[in-house]
Amino acid sequence: MTDIHQCVENQRAFFHTGTTLPISWRLRQLKTLRSCILANQEKIAEALAADLGRHPVEAYFCDTGTLLLEINETIRGLRRWARPETHFSGLVCFPSLLTKVYPMPYGVSLIISPYNFPFLLSLGVLTAAIAGGNTAVIKASSKSPCSTALLKELTAACFPPEYVTVIDGGHDTADLCLAERFDKIFYTGSPAVGRHVMAEAAKNLTPVALELGGENGNWCIVRKDADLKDAARKIAFFKLLNSGQICIDINQVAVAEEVAEDFLRELQAAFQKQIGDFPLQNPEYPRLISRAAYERCVKTAEQYRDRILFGGEGDADTLRFSPSVIYPVRIDEEIVQRELFSPILPVVPYPDVSADELLDTISRREHGLALYLFTRDLSWAKRVMRTQQYGGGGINEVCLHLLVRGVPFGGTGHSGIGAYHGRWGFREFTHPSSVLIGSTRFNLPLREHPYSGKGERIRSFLIRLFER
Repeated sequence: MTDIHQCVENQRAFFHTGTTLPISWRLRQLKTLRSCILANQEKIAEALAADLGRHPVEAYFCDTGTLLLEINETIRGLRRWARPETHFSGLVCFPSLLTKVYPMPYGVSLIISPYNFPFLLSLGVLTAAIAGGNTAVIKASSKSPCSTALLKELTAACFPPEYVTVIDGGHDTADLCLAERFDKIFYTGSPAVGRHVMAEAAKNLTPVALELGGENGNWCIVRKDADLKDAARKIAFFKLLNSGQICIDINQVAVAEEVAEDFLRELQAAFQKQIGDFPLQNPEYPRLISRAAYERCVKTAEQYRDRILFGGEGDADTLRFSPSVIYPVRIDEEIVQRELFSPILPVVPYPDVSADELLDTISRREHGLALYLFTRDLSWAKRVMRTQQYGGGGINEVCLHLLVRGVPFGGTGHSGIGAYHGRWGFREFTHPSSVLIGSTRFNLPLREHPYSGKGERIRSFLIRLFER
């Protein structure tokens, strides 16, 4: 507790020196971070392999490459984003006609990052914090010890501890961090812990950003007119990625019953093509993060053993669990009302003519972080995307919206608060301060007492005219 408190106080003192404010200084820190990532790509891949069993290509695609994309976008755009906005103040403020909006840093930020993408979801958020002019304490996950150890090593090599510090430890350590008075908190993880983070932040009225997986998981809907082979290929790829331990992953698929059997055949073929007939023996297939996560998969598989079409097997020694499809599943069953965060995929059949009824049922549950639609009816798909509530998603595509430059990433309700990536991350870590530039000449006494007496009518007329 003493160490964490001292760390926060040191960062607050450093922030108050004003060192982090110049844009040129922030850009130097971002370039330092980028150079550090580029120089340590092999170490990052090794840490991800040790913690999650990731293949180097998957490690680059999911963490290193995406992180570099984020840093590069921020470096290119920061000077433009940080430029003060100029607004006309309006006649009601005459003769003070100009107002500036300055994006001001919050101060000392706390970043609580998860295990599933230990570099992207810590250093990617740090990129936004640096761009905004803040200092940062990163509470890294204890479930990915090799990645956390490397994070500590890399940040210590890049930045002084009074600017950026990585703290490891479990939930007790996180609570010690939350007990401190930070100026901004950014948490990525589960809705259950998100509630706790928000409650602790409320004690100091600290603004928070929450990136959550969603209480009921993310839906993927396959209509009968969809390209089934294309849908199956993309869904299989996404479910294999990081062994399903992804906040925007497909939690369950709803497929039109008219094409369900064809879709399931294509899905099984796609899994076999991508990972082989024996995924537990394939060194490219990632593992689950912990014994507890593995046991949850085993328990779910046993509960639905009679409906597992393929998969359903695990290796307790390597903590790998095969991609497993459960069919048929009713929409009111418990398994499709919670986030699975695993390679298990329930499939819900529905009549294609009842697609809108299906969406109505989904909309009455907690908002997901993602929504995916596969259909040739783009008019219907766009209408759905305009009317449902979710974080982000794709039409005839999965997950890649995360990589699009210039667009926000974030959830709503049980899938989060706030948004980041690129300019949106800069906005998340800055407060827009509006400043009216006053004039000392030509000031009219319209706003001043006395309001009654001589000139009351003309005063009232002008105020009403200007405040329209």
